[in-house]
Amino acid sequence: MKRHVTLFLKGMGMGAADSVPGVSGGTIAFVTGIYQELIETIRRFGPSAFGALRDNGLKGLIVHLNLGFLIPLLAGIAASVLSLAHLVSYLLDHQAMLLNAFFFGLVVASAIVVARRLDRWRLVFLLPLALGALLAHFLPAVLPSGGGAVMLVVAGAIAISAMLLPGVSGSFLLLTMGMYHTVIDAIKAFDIVTMAQFALGCLVGLFTFSRVLSWLFRHHYSTTLYLLIGFILGSLPVLWPWRSLDSYAMSPEGEVVPLTYKLLSPETYTAVTGEPAHMWIALALALIGFILVVAVGERSGDDSSRVSTDSQSMSKE
Repeated sequence: MKRHVTLFLKGMGMGAADSVPGVSGGTIAFVTGIYQELIETIRRFGPSAFGALRDNGLKGLIVHLNLGFLIPLLAGIAASVLSLAHLVSYLLDHQAMLLNAFFFGLVVASAIVVARRLDRWRLVFLLPLALGALLAHFLPAVLPSGGGAVMLVVAGAIAISAMLLPGVSGSFLLLTMGMYHTVIDAIKAFDIVTMAQFALGCLVGLFTFSRVLSWLFRHHYSTTLYLLIGFILGSLPVLWPWRSLDSYAMSPEGEVVPLTYKLLSPETYTAVTGEPAHMWIALALALIGFILVVAVGERSGDDSSRVSTDSQSMSKE
C-alpha cells in the first residue's frame, strides 16, 4: 500500500510537469527512480500479454503487465492533469516567468541527479550528450502543424513519445504544433471526442517508442543515459525566465506559436519588455525547485538501483 501511495504521488509530479510547456514528465520519472521500470512496463503491452493470459490466466496477466506499478502511477498522472489544467493555464497566462523560474531550477537539478547515477565517464560520451542537447533544441522547428482529427492523433503520438524522454517537453511540442490549447481546452471542458482522438495517438506513440527506449537501455545503457542528460540540458533555454520572443509561427487557429527566444539578463529583460524582472523571487523559486529535486533524488537513489535491476530482469522475460 505504501508503494502504491508513493507511485500515485510520483504520477502526480509527472502529470504536473507534463502540463507545463518546457518540462517533461520523463524528467520526474527519472529523478524519482521509476524511469526504466516505466519503459519496460509499457513495452510489455503487446502480443506477449496474450501469452501470459493464456498460460497463467488473469493473475498472470496482471503480473506480466506490472499493473500494481502502472495503475497507481497513471491514476496520479490523470488526477494531476485534470486537477491542474486550470491552474497551469492561469499561471501560464499571468505568471509564466515565475513558473519558468521554478522549473528551470528543477530541470538543472534533474540533470545533476541523473549524472550522479552514472558509474563511468568516457570522452566518447560527449557525442550523445551533445546530440541530445541539439535534438531537444531544434526538434520543435521541424514538427508538423495543422488541425483536425488526424493532426490530433499525430500530435498525441509525438507528444507522448517526447514525454517519455527526460528534458523533452510534450507540452512544448504541442504548443509548437499549435495543438496545446486545443488539448488543454478539451481537458477543461471534458470533450470526450477530442480527448479520445488525442489518446489514440498517445497509445500509438507509447507502444512504439517505449520499445525503442527499452532496446537502447538494454544494449547501450551508458550512452543512452548521456543522450537523455543531453535532452535535459537542451530544454533549459525554453525555461529561462527572462527572455523575449525571437521568432514565431501562426497556428491554424490563429495563435502565435513560439519557435525561438532571445535569452536576456534580468536588467535587459526589464529594459526590453518594460516588465518587472522579479529577480529575487524568480531566483528563490528556482532554488526551491533545485532543492526539491535534489532531496527527491537522494531519497530515490536506492530505489533507482533496485528498479534498474528489476527492469533488467523484466526485459529478459
